[in-house]
Amino acid sequence: MSAKHFINDPTHLVLTALRSITLTNPATALDHDNKIVYRRPDSSYSPQVSIISGGGSGHEPSFAAFVGRGLLSGAVAGTIFASPSAEQIRRCILERVDPEKGVLVVVMNYTGDVLNFGMAVEKAKANGLDVEMVVVGDDAGVGREQGGKVGRRGIAGTVLVQKIAGALAASGASLKEVHNVAQLTADNVVSIGSSLSHVHVPGRSDVETSDLAANEVEIGMGIHNEPGSERSTGDLSAIVKQMLAHMLDPDDKDRAFLSVSKSDETVLLVNNLGGVSVLEMGGITSEVVGQLLSNYGIEPVRILSGTYMTSLNGLGFSISLLKLTDLGLSSGKSMLELLDAPAEATGWSAAISTKTWQNKSDATQERRESDGVEAKASNLTFDPALARSALTNALNRLISAESDITNYDTIVGDGDCGTGLRRGAESILSLFKESSTSSGDAAIFLDSIISVVEKSMDGTSGALYAIFLNALAHGLRSQGGAQPEPATVKVWANALESATNSLSKYTPAKRGDRTVVDALSPFVDTLSKTGSVKGAAEAAEAGARGTKGMKASLGRTVYVGGEGWQSVPDPGAHGLAVFLIGLSDGLQ
Repeated sequence: MSAKHFINDPTHLVLTALRSITLTNPATALDHDNKIVYRRPDSSYSPQVSIISGGGSGHEPSFAAFVGRGLLSGAVAGTIFASPSAEQIRRCILERVDPEKGVLVVVMNYTGDVLNFGMAVEKAKANGLDVEMVVVGDDAGVGREQGGKVGRRGIAGTVLVQKIAGALAASGASLKEVHNVAQLTADNVVSIGSSLSHVHVPGRSDVETSDLAANEVEIGMGIHNEPGSERSTGDLSAIVKQMLAHMLDPDDKDRAFLSVSKSDETVLLVNNLGGVSVLEMGGITSEVVGQLLSNYGIEPVRILSGTYMTSLNGLGFSISLLKLTDLGLSSGKSMLELLDAPAEATGWSAAISTKTWQNKSDATQERRESDGVEAKASNLTFDPALARSALTNALNRLISAESDITNYDTIVGDGDCGTGLRRGAESILSLFKESSTSSGDAAIFLDSIISVVEKSMDGTSGALYAIFLNALAHGLRSQGGAQPEPATVKVWANALESATNSLSKYTPAKRGDRTVVDALSPFVDTLSKTGSVKGAAEAAEAGARGTKGMKASLGRTVYVGGEGWQSVPDPGAHGLAVFLIGLSDGLQ
């Protein structure tokens, strides 16, 4: 592993790399402030489903170089190996792509990506847009036991999902069709990677100390320097044999994610993680193809070999196998036909056409002002003065509990839960002080709070609260009629149930996993059944207490060693319970 780079400033590196996409493909443009690459307006453009993807930088050409006709409509970039923010993604959906026929978001299964893209999706839905999301988890390097509720990571098989969905969208298909086909493709692809070395991230002073020995290869290594499932000292033949076994051995119950027989038609993708020479990639591809045929009787009908999704300059490769499946489309289009369809994107094998070069355009997508769009009345009325008073009581209780929450999180997490909740609470209280009047419309009142939460609370807890509150606003608006009517407890309970269901799309957390859901779920359930806020808050408090001594199934607590977790409750659940008890008392 080398720690030497031509560009050591990671911010400058990411922005200049994104800028290069627009230099090599004149049909693309860059929103510099939000790190969004998107298709330029085109006079020959026909409305189609817009497809958005993205993630941390360092995986080039994924995803920015896949923006172009027949593939992605927009891509959002984070810093190196870190998810873009929900605000960046929101602006891409609302301002930089055409939402007329709907928007499909394709994201890899990493917590930060799922939460931040999910938050933006819920925000867009709250704005009335038709948006769907597909999460790709294709990595057989992570078995069922290790992956648990989080599931498999997303790696290079994601690009096959994007290509097939992009071609179908370009044909004029509906959002429902494109979403179904993307999900079907994701369900039928399996991948695994291996590397001879970890990588060094530009701008970091640290150097990976657990690098591999000269004769070692790490099988199942992730694309963010994550460790693999095992290390091997075998030659290429032995390495490929082990990788294919993890992908295709039906007797490996921990990894048998996809059943492929000799009679199935398949597509093979051999992907360069960034640091393997073209010459060596040729040798690797030949080895993979040979073993598929000799050991499994599989002869792919399409073979793609090249650089599609990297890990910076990772000295490794990944193998992806897609089982072709009937799409059931009225148009009769097949997965193979969609994969073969032309794509005018520099990251794909199709070249940019002469016509596009000749018709260089200076046009950019005029930025559509999205701020304030959320303030759509629900026609559900309530007493804003009472709400402010009750919330003020609840938020002050939460602030007072910050030291306890921080103490709990220091034992079971990274110690930032209490400060994050306090920061959000103080920001909402500042909003109340600065704004003397509040809307009597429940959803508009909630919008003002959501805006503050999104800006002031970061990390996983901030994303979870923002997703939930956006979905709650949507749940309120979906119940409003043409004429104003009171926002009853039943209306709030229905909206809370809807928001809980939406949250479950982005986190697998359930009661008993030692998370904030252990307080949230009993609150929502009790309120729906009894209509009593006091009873619901007490149920949340009991749920939070019940996490003491509970072994975590999700969150950072899973990875934190040592003792002490048995004697403290989950900090997130405790914080929410404190807030809800304060809210209940404030409403009395």
